Amino acid sequence: MKIAFIGQKGIPAVFGGVELHVDELSRGLARAGEEPVVYVRSWYTPRCLKAHEGVRLVHAPTIRTKHLDAAVHSFLATCHCLFTDADIIHYHGIGPAAFSPIARLVGRRVVVTVHRLDWAADKWSPPARAMLKLAERTATLAAHRLIAVSVDVAGYLRRCYGASAAVIPNAVPPARIRPLSGMGRRFGLETKKYVLFLGRLVPEKRPDWLIRAFLEHSARRGDLKLVLAGGSSGTEGYVRKLKDMAGNDPRVVFTGNVVSRDKEEVFSNALLFVLPSRLEGHPIALLEARGYGLGCLASDIDPHREIVRDGLDGVLFRADDYLDFTAKLEALLSEPRRIREVGRRAGENAASRPG
Repeated sequence: MKIAFIGQKGIPAVFGGVELHVDELSRGLARAGEEPVVYVRSWYTPRCLKAHEGVRLVHAPTIRTKHLDAAVHSFLATCHCLFTDADIIHYHGIGPAAFSPIARLVGRRVVVTVHRLDWAADKWSPPARAMLKLAERTATLAAHRLIAVSVDVAGYLRRCYGASAAVIPNAVPPARIRPLSGMGRRFGLETKKYVLFLGRLVPEKRPDWLIRAFLEHSARRGDLKLVLAGGSSGTEGYVRKLKDMAGNDPRVVFTGNVVSRDKEEVFSNALLFVLPSRLEGHPIALLEARGYGLGCLASDIDPHREIVRDGLDGVLFRADDYLDFTAKLEALLSEPRRIREVGRRAGENAASRPG
């Protein structure tokens, strides 16, 4: 069976939860004997790359701006795909799925995976949010099969549109433990002497909360660093704000996006993983951190509650309460033994829990 994937930036995954999801799924289908085709953007996937572990890659044009990148690429990918013999067109993300009715009208089978409520991201203007809400409604009508990555997202689709979505949580491969080498040398990191945030540097993930809280606490633990591993996602102004908050403090380290061995190193050697997000779907970074046996501090939004059992294999704070966040962070950093214990349980439970 030939399955075309549209909506992701590309593979191999460099950054982004959708990209990691599609990377794993498409390679798994290839191993199973199917014929996956992934549409990619040349600014993300090198133009010279035409295949990846049995997955065919098709480079479709785009206009790389915040508002046009996904829309232009997904429209042109859809148009190209209609002239192929793909059996299924699988859209990832609400914005790209705006073009799913075109595929359905010409008789293609359409699957849409909803990864999160994209319209709720802080970077969008009111008109852009309205368009994404319209795309969301359109996708629920056009899809032959609708998939949600979490119970929370599926519940939203049912409440708002009466749409039934199969819940298929994200999953991650087994952890590969590595000693610090390249990352340690480049950024001056030491094992179990840094707090880790890994993800896109966007307002809804609230790394600004973490920087502020860390700097308030770190005077008591001068040997600790804060590592922010991730890059912009159309949020360059926000990233500049984060760096201004950190000033020239050498304890706050911006690594940019990390992949492969570098990502394995930062996960393997962190003291604590923190994800203060107000908006998520089913966060892969949190799943990865648990797989590495890291103690995790996260907001108590519903997608996190589907993964973390508060007080047992992780710690949750009230999502809109900065003071609760700082209190929980300070308590954990003052008690490394507790971090190790919840991390141990997280590692033990990661394989048996959803995702």
